Amino acid sequence: MTDAVSRDAFRNAMARICTPVNIITTDGEAGRGGFTATAVCSVTDEPPTVLVCMNAGSAQVETFKANGRFCVNVLTNDHTGLASGFAGGIREMEERYASARWVTMESGALALDGAIVSLDCETADIHRVGTHNVMIGRVTALRLGADNGPNALLYMDRTYMVPTQTGSFGG
Repeated sequence: MTDAVSRDAFRNAMARICTPVNIITTDGEAGRGGFTATAVCSVTDEPPTVLVCMNAGSAQVETFKANGRFCVNVLTNDHTGLASGFAGGIREMEERYASARWVTMESGALALDGAIVSLDCETADIHRVGTHNVMIGRVTALRLGADNGPNALLYMDRTYMVPTQTGSFGG
């Protein structure tokens, strides 16, 4: 039997894992919502499915649940300010959206113009796990950015990082 891992030790360990930065959007009858997330990954390619973790205490939980759709937008190094705004740096949702250009997907979800990729998802399931909701989304459409566009915006050690062409990182 091992000792339990403390919350702080676990958070510090997870901070060392480099992850891409994403903005998760929704729009529909329940209104617009959007937040910055690093806990995003593919689940399976048959059917194309992703998962996104959202803080269960977020005021936006009901908006995402009611709309039943979300869009995963993978950010570039040009989107650092946008990532901060959607992480809570900008309180008003309309102001968050006004700080970038958006493209409406087939479902009505908003995709970030200039994102590396945008995945339009239908919510298949939501599971509460501790402090977060794990949203499972079936990908119904996607939008690819430019092949030789800017590098991905990454998050590690609690800061945004951008890989350079030489493979090193800049903050």
